Amino acid sequence: MVKMNWTAGTQCVAKGNNKKAKSGELVYHKGDILTIVDAKKGYYKARHNTTGEEGFINSTNVRERKALRVDPNLSLMPWFHGKISGSEAVCKLQPAENGLFLVRESIRHPGDYVLCVSVSGEVIHYRVIYQDNKLTIDNKQYFYNLIDMIEYYSRSKGSIATVLMKPKEKQGTKSAELELSKTGWLLDIAKLTLRENIGEGEFGAVYEGEYMGQRVAVKIIKCDVTAQAFLQETAVMTKLQHKNLVQLLGVILDKGLHIVTELMTKGNLVNFLRTRGRSVVNFLQLLRFALDVCEGMEYLESKKLVHRDLAARNVLVSEDSVAKVSDFGLTKVGSKETDKVKLPIKWTAPEALKKEKFSTKSDVWSYGVLLWEIFSYGRQPYPKMSLNEVKEKVEGGYRMEAPEECPPSIHSLMRLCWQQEPRRRPGFSKLREKLEQEMSKVSPGPTAECREVFSSASRC
Repeated sequence: MVKMNWTAGTQCVAKGNNKKAKSGELVYHKGDILTIVDAKKGYYKARHNTTGEEGFINSTNVRERKALRVDPNLSLMPWFHGKISGSEAVCKLQPAENGLFLVRESIRHPGDYVLCVSVSGEVIHYRVIYQDNKLTIDNKQYFYNLIDMIEYYSRSKGSIATVLMKPKEKQGTKSAELELSKTGWLLDIAKLTLRENIGEGEFGAVYEGEYMGQRVAVKIIKCDVTAQAFLQETAVMTKLQHKNLVQLLGVILDKGLHIVTELMTKGNLVNFLRTRGRSVVNFLQLLRFALDVCEGMEYLESKKLVHRDLAARNVLVSEDSVAKVSDFGLTKVGSKETDKVKLPIKWTAPEALKKEKFSTKSDVWSYGVLLWEIFSYGRQPYPKMSLNEVKEKVEGGYRMEAPEECPPSIHSLMRLCWQQEPRRRPGFSKLREKLEQEMSKVSPGPTAECREVFSSASRC
C-alpha cells in the first residue's frame, strides 16, 4: 500500500462513494472534492468542499488533486493540425479507419477550416465556412467554435458521411481533457446548473450557477483561440490557494471552456463601495478591504506571479464581506500591440506603459491606485482627466491628491506606491505591515465580530 503523506490543506478527489458513513465519517460521492483539515498518524479528517461538512475519510478511497502543469502542448483541440495541405491530411489519416478525423486550416480559403474524415478507405474533406462569427459545413447547422462542431459530429453524423469516432492527434500535443481529468480539475457538465447572467467580459459571459449544491460563478469562453490561451492561464490558478484569492473550483469542457469559481455574492469592490457609501461602510472596513487585497497580492508576490490588471473592478466581495483578488491567473491574451491598446492606463505603472515592463513593483503602483479607489468609495481615478492627460502628467511627476476624508497616513502609503523608480516602491509584505499598524490605531484588532456586524448591516 502506498503511504500517503498529505498535510492539512491538501485537496483530494473521491475515487468512490461513501454514502453509508459510520459515525464520525464524512459522506461523499465519487468525484467530490475534499480538503484535508487534520492529518495525524493513522487517519485523515477532511472537509467536503461543497457541503462544508467534516469527518474522517479512508485515504485509499481518495486521490490527491494535483496542480495542472502549465504546458504549451496542452491542447483543447489536439485534433487541430493548423495549416497543412489536403494531401498531408490524407497521409496523416493512414492507415484508413472509419471515423478517424482531423481539422486543418484551409489554404485555398484563408479564414475557413477543413474537416478531414476517413470513410471506407477514403478521406473526405469538408470545408468549414466562417461567416457571421459562426462556423458551418452545410448552412443548416451552425457552431460558435470548432470544439462545439466536433462535439456535435461526434454524437450525430448530420450531413457528413459518418460520425466522428477517433481524433488524429497532432504530434506533441496532449489532450487537455485527459490531463484535467487525471489531475482532478475536470468537472462534470451534467452536475452544473446555469442561472442568470451576472456579467459580460471582453472574453466571454459570466453566469451564476450551482454545482452539486454549491453556488458558483461560471465564466464561459467560446472562442477557440481565446479558450486555448485561457487554459494555459487557468493552469496557474490550480497551483494557488489563499483566503484572499477567488478560488478556482474546476474546469468544464463543453462548447468551449467553462471556468468554475466560488461565487462572490456581493460583486466587485468598486460597485460595492459606490452603492453603499459612507453611511454603510466605515473607515475600519475600508482598511480591512485594503488589507485583504494586500494579503492576496503578497501571496502572489511570494509565488513570483504578476497580476498586471489590479483594480477595484477585479476585486470581488464575498457574502461575509471578504475582499478577494480575481483574474490573477488570467494575464492578457494576445499580441504586444493588442496589449498596449488595452492597457488600463489609469492603473498602469509608467514603466509598464512606456516599455511594457511588468513586475511585482508595477502591481504595487496599481495597488496604490486601488487604495485611492477604496478610500474615495469607488470614484474613478484621475477625475475629469483624459487618458492622454493622465499619461503626460504622471510621467511629469503628478500624483493624485488624497480622497475626501482620507487620513494623511493612507495618502502617504499611496504616494509610496507611486514612486517613479520601481525599486523605491515597497513590496506587498511591507505594505501589509503598514496597514496592520493603521488597523491597530483604529481598533484593538480586526475581529470576526466586527466583520459580522458589518456583513449584517451591508445586507440592509
